[in-house]
Amino acid sequence: MNQIQSNEDGAAPRRRSPLKWAIGAVLLIGVAAVLYVIAQASFKPAGVADLKEFKKASLEKLDVPAQPRGQPATVFTDGAGKSLTLADFKGQVVVMNLWATWCAPCKKEMPTLAKLQARYATQPLKVLPISVDRDDDLNLVQAEMAANPPLQVYRDPGYKLSFELDPRAAGYPTTVIYDRQGRERARLAGDADWSSPEAHALVEALLAEH
Repeated sequence: MNQIQSNEDGAAPRRRSPLKWAIGAVLLIGVAAVLYVIAQASFKPAGVADLKEFKKASLEKLDVPAQPRGQPATVFTDGAGKSLTLADFKGQVVVMNLWATWCAPCKKEMPTLAKLQARYATQPLKVLPISVDRDDDLNLVQAEMAANPPLQVYRDPGYKLSFELDPRAAGYPTTVIYDRQGRERARLAGDADWSSPEAHALVEALLAEH
């Protein structure tokens, strides 16, 4: 007598092949991946570029927040002593660089910031090298800017911007990049080559946003 139990039609139960199980699992994973991408995109503001793709080469240390951050309302001054805030530059892509004349990495990267400003001189891009040097060293700040045209003198000798950033600046140099809406979109602690292709691509991605 046959020992294999039959189903209602009298046929032996079919076993699903391992290959079919594998194909089914792959399809399920694929569907889940597509749904995840769609969900992630739905939380991303329209027209906002993903700057993580520029986190490479000279910008390897670039920090791109999951969501754009606000900017501090901290007052700093220009070379003539006029009070300014970051809001005064709304409508432009702002590359704010906190630096000091006693900081060797700061001085190393300064020429590349000058090249960045010069390259986009006719576009809404503003490089803001804000010195934290004390008043007694103003002549040194002026000399550094004179050596790196078209950069201009900006000052925050009380370190207010450094502490009122969220999170606060980790050291010098610290470069914070704001979009034309005044939102922090990326940050880099330490020196970088701001005249590099990846730096140009990052700036151009922000300039292309509306």
